[in-house]
Amino acid sequence: MIMILVTSETHSLPITSATFLFCFLREEGVPPPPPPIVINKYSDEHLRAIIINMRERKQLFKEKVIDQYASSPEITPPVTPLLRKDDYNRVIEERKQQAEEARIKKEEADKKKKEEQEKKKKEDAQKKAEQKTAEAKQQEEKKSIRTRISEAMWSVVDTVLKPFEDLMDSVFGQTIDPFTDRRYIAWLSLVTVAINYNTWFITARLCFPYHTEISIPYWFTLDVLADIIYLVDSVISQPRKQFVKGGDIIKDRVMTKKHYRDSERFLADVVSVLPFDLLYIQFGFKSAFRLNRLLKIDTFFEFSDRLESIMAKAYIWSIAEHIKQENTAVYLSCFFYAEKSLLLIAELPTPDTTFGLIFQMTNYLFGAFFMSTMLGQMRDVIGAATAGQTYFRSSMDNTVEYMVTNHIPSLIQNRVRTWYTYTWDAQGMLDESELLDKMPLVMRTAIAVDINLATFQKIDLFKGCDQQMLVDMLLRLKSIIYLPGDFVVKKGDIGKEMYIIKGGAVQVVGGPDNSIVFVTLKAGCVFGEISLLQSSKDGGNRRTANVKAYGFANLFVLEKKDLFDILVHYPESQKVLARKGKKLMKAKGPAAAKVEEEKKKGLALFGPKPPTPKLLRAFGGTINKRFINKVKVTTPFCPNKCTPSDYYMKVIVLILSLCLSPFIVSPDCQYQLIRSMESCFFF
Repeated sequence: MIMILVTSETHSLPITSATFLFCFLREEGVPPPPPPIVINKYSDEHLRAIIINMRERKQLFKEKVIDQYASSPEITPPVTPLLRKDDYNRVIEERKQQAEEARIKKEEADKKKKEEQEKKKKEDAQKKAEQKTAEAKQQEEKKSIRTRISEAMWSVVDTVLKPFEDLMDSVFGQTIDPFTDRRYIAWLSLVTVAINYNTWFITARLCFPYHTEISIPYWFTLDVLADIIYLVDSVISQPRKQFVKGGDIIKDRVMTKKHYRDSERFLADVVSVLPFDLLYIQFGFKSAFRLNRLLKIDTFFEFSDRLESIMAKAYIWSIAEHIKQENTAVYLSCFFYAEKSLLLIAELPTPDTTFGLIFQMTNYLFGAFFMSTMLGQMRDVIGAATAGQTYFRSSMDNTVEYMVTNHIPSLIQNRVRTWYTYTWDAQGMLDESELLDKMPLVMRTAIAVDINLATFQKIDLFKGCDQQMLVDMLLRLKSIIYLPGDFVVKKGDIGKEMYIIKGGAVQVVGGPDNSIVFVTLKAGCVFGEISLLQSSKDGGNRRTANVKAYGFANLFVLEKKDLFDILVHYPESQKVLARKGKKLMKAKGPAAAKVEEEKKKGLALFGPKPPTPKLLRAFGGTINKRFINKVKVTTPFCPNKCTPSDYYMKVIVLILSLCLSPFIVSPDCQYQLIRSMESCFFF
């Protein structure tokens, strides 16, 4: 069959020749095309995209034909050179050679440029170094000139002062320790007197007319004495002071002199002794020309520090204050008012005399002291009395805040609050171990023995064990409180602990919804002790029952790990425990089997029967129903309603039927025979 592809503006589809001929012969013309058949969506979309691209390209070429100068947007591929193979290889080699030469030239140019830059940098660095060297030389020359001049000048000064320095060596020594030498501190006290004289009297003489013809000679004499003290301190005392350099105490006279003359203090001392007093000749006797003497004030602070370092009660010097005697009442009145304001004392009559002010202030101070003491003692007493309650509230609040932050359900939050409240009310603390850990071992042992030793001795598992081992086990017990309804252990859990009931009660429960209570254990009872010695092989250490707290229960817990740590030191007791554990397990084993047998009812009592022989089975199959109908008793069989002969006959028939039933009747018939015997004997 010939396939014709009909293309329209929207889609293309195949039409068979017969269909095309039929449509051509019809007068109505070609029928509308059927909907396109899409075999593959991706292929259909791809074909449509190709058709669209071809149409766009066709339109573009049409425009290019119309406009001959329009260029195509596509990149024109390069013309392939028509070369022979040898020529083409030669051209390739030439191109490689040219590229290699260009690369080498570029590397050489870069290398040359880099060398020039490095050379230029070296030249610049060398120029800078030479410039710095020249500047340093100039500075050194200037410094050396200045140093030479100063050294020459100080050499002359030292030569002139040498006899006087030799004389003072007998007083101060070669050098002075400024921290421990009391002679230096005594000298500083004299310098401090001169400083105070200049500080107080220069300003006073400058402000008030104290310069008279009679007083000027006295002022001049005192000024000269103060200047002599300044000069001796600067020339004799200060250059002898030892100093620390690099962790070493320098005691060389030459170095101490140089250190002092290079310091800023030396400059201040020199300025403070400059003789501006000579201006008196030109301008008259005025104390303003002695203001430079105040630059020696640093010596006063040094004296204060050195004096505090050697005084036994240095605070006297630190807090000493001088108040004019005539202003004492004013100062006391101010202090009295400040004291009343600070102590919040009501308006009381103010004393009129100085003694009254002092007495009343002393009274206020002692009253405030005793009041603060009493309040502090009360605070301590109340804080000590409520310390436990405060700790409990803080712990509970922190726990509640944590649960609220993590969006814990309200039911769990209420149980946690109940546990906190009951634990605190029951034992006055949240964790007994915090109290016991602070006690000596002897006291902890005595408490543990008094509380739990009698209970431990009653446990069958631990009878015959070393008493010291039992004491060690008591020290490992941990107290845990369970809320009403909490499961202490669950059936199927791995047993790792033994429990001793300290207070309250627990119930062993079972059933579908744990509603059946098997037994209730009260204070002094023990459970879970077998799990301590059982291994995990074959599920031997699994819990066999559910134990639930009946009300609030306080239990002591002994972990298996702690028991094994103790048994390492008691090998004989370990053997005893192993032997008793096996006996207890054997004693519990048959009982459990007996319980399982008691649960069996009906035909399970007889156990499995051997298979019936084929011959008897074939014979019994035909007479099964007829035989049972003869034997079956439809009404309760009672000996009172039949004769003795009939009664015994029926009994014999039933017994024979029961003996032959395993071979000739089915299990249903056997069950009916058994019911008949029960009716015969028990009704």
